[in-house]
Amino acid sequence: TYVHVRDDALGQIVSRAVVVATGVTSEGGREVLGVDIGDSEDETFWTAFLRSLKTRGLSGVRLVISDAHAGLKAAIRKTMSGTSWQRCRVHYMRNLHAVIPRAHQDMVSAAFRTIFALSEPAAVIARWDEVADTLEARFPKAAASMRDAKLDVLAFAQFPIAHWRKIWSNNPLERLNKEIKRRTNVVGIFPNDQAVIRLVGAVLADQHDDWIIARRYLTDTSLAELDGTRDTDTTSATGITTGT
Repeated sequence: TYVHVRDDALGQIVSRAVVVATGVTSEGGREVLGVDIGDSEDETFWTAFLRSLKTRGLSGVRLVISDAHAGLKAAIRKTMSGTSWQRCRVHYMRNLHAVIPRAHQDMVSAAFRTIFALSEPAAVIARWDEVADTLEARFPKAAASMRDAKLDVLAFAQFPIAHWRKIWSNNPLERLNKEIKRRTNVVGIFPNDQAVIRLVGAVLADQHDDWIIARRYLTDTSLAELDGTRDTDTTSATGITTGT
């Protein structure tokens, strides 16, 4: 989410990025992990943000879900070695549309969705390859894109099937970002960064409280499938979702 902030030093209104991270704990509950604001979403900014989460106790991350922002990807590799990365399937589909003529986008989208209707990892992978092969003759750029993105978009298939719909995109965070955008649009121009953090922090605190009393996002049964033993430290996470 981007907001407008008055920069007294520059004497002008500037656009600032507000980034949010949410996660699922080892007990299956959802939590807001952090929020920050910066001039740009470069690698330096994202690295500092992710390190701040770890400094405050984040550990045991199995999966990070995000779009394919270059700075964020580099920061994940730098700060979370050994963690899988799931490229948001919704964002990827939008990227795929960019190399497909508008008249054919609905057809390609329908074929793409069939991949995610399957319930076995091997079948998902095979169907991905089939769709890419089908696109090769008419849309070679799209086919090449699918082959390049395969491992990242299908990272969810390594996890329990019960988790798939909840981890193959960052749509849950997108819904939260829409609420943040709605609230910040009411203000219009913020006097400083601190004012942004106060408002966004209040939105996130409300959401965090709702999640605490809500039914667990991931069940004990499905979490037990991750491995034979469960980490009971609630500061650890099975996955985090990041984005603007």
